[in-house]
Amino acid sequence: MTNRTIHHLSHIDLDGYSCQLVMKYTPYEKYNYNANYGPEVRQKLDLMLENIKKAKKDAYILITDLNLTADESRWLQHEVKKTNDNYCNVKLQLLDHHGSGAESAKKFDWYFLDVDRCATKITYDYAKEHFDLDEPTWMQKYVNVVNAVDLWKQEEHENFEYGKVCMRLVTETRELNRIMFAEEDSHYKLSLLLEAVKYINEPSAPIVLDDKIHTLKKDFFREEEDNTLDNLATKYVVKLLGNARKEKTIYYKGYRGYLSYGVGNTSIVGNGFLTAYPEYDFIVDVSYRGAMSLRANNNVSVALISKEWANGGGHPNAAGGRIMGFKEQYRYDKVKQQIEQIINDKESRAGELEYKQEE
Repeated sequence: MTNRTIHHLSHIDLDGYSCQLVMKYTPYEKYNYNANYGPEVRQKLDLMLENIKKAKKDAYILITDLNLTADESRWLQHEVKKTNDNYCNVKLQLLDHHGSGAESAKKFDWYFLDVDRCATKITYDYAKEHFDLDEPTWMQKYVNVVNAVDLWKQEEHENFEYGKVCMRLVTETRELNRIMFAEEDSHYKLSLLLEAVKYINEPSAPIVLDDKIHTLKKDFFREEEDNTLDNLATKYVVKLLGNARKEKTIYYKGYRGYLSYGVGNTSIVGNGFLTAYPEYDFIVDVSYRGAMSLRANNNVSVALISKEWANGGGHPNAAGGRIMGFKEQYRYDKVKQQIEQIINDKESRAGELEYKQEE
């Protein structure tokens, strides 16, 4: 493959991220996307196609460890054809092992299905045959570890036990929100898995890795001075929020706010952000179900903002509420559209009220 950028969508478990770890050792420009099953898959595919169209560069769409329904497959093939006709040349390939994708596999030649290997092993074998894979010494062993635990091959005791710890390493890596910080979260998980492979041949390897997980996490977030994992991760998140100020700033009635999505821990993270960036009057974090948590630093009453936006309430510097009719999203830009629509509606109504009062 030459002169193509790989846009790689994969699942959010050990098998899914390990597919991307394998592809890390190919020499192409790559962008990783991750999704769980359900509406998130379609939203991430939409995002991928939008990015390809903007770039107008020949691309390779690689989907691993996710099965698509026949309708989703038909839609995707149609969208790729439109992109090929109007923007750039796109190649499409799906590599999966879930039997529920059998109908799609029969209908589409780009849909490869093999229920006897995990997606990581399929991707590894495919990469060796079709890509320039610069394979490190640990890769084959690691692929067998993922294959053993993902297909639950308990008889492969050594690989299975190490795979269980690697699986937990991924599932319990929640310090970064993967919607707000998709690129950083992917880097975090792949970095931890790269550390995990260092111990794969150690005596009692599962115990060694299990003992090191906390330290590996701290090492990722630590910059200079040591601290608790919570404090190191909070400092890192506040820095990420600050770096993304340009696209995540909102305004309400002349006040400058920051919109985050699903970050949580607003008392610590929110106040930490407002201390680091005093030019902001408030910060609001919206949960996946539309619950709002707002913090301010004496410049504006977030209790009033919460009341106006969602009939919520609280204190001047700490308030909350729930947005009725909020639609869960898997892309930050879609969340911001909903919040800015609320802001526009509220400010428009306030303007109409002021006009009537003047009359």
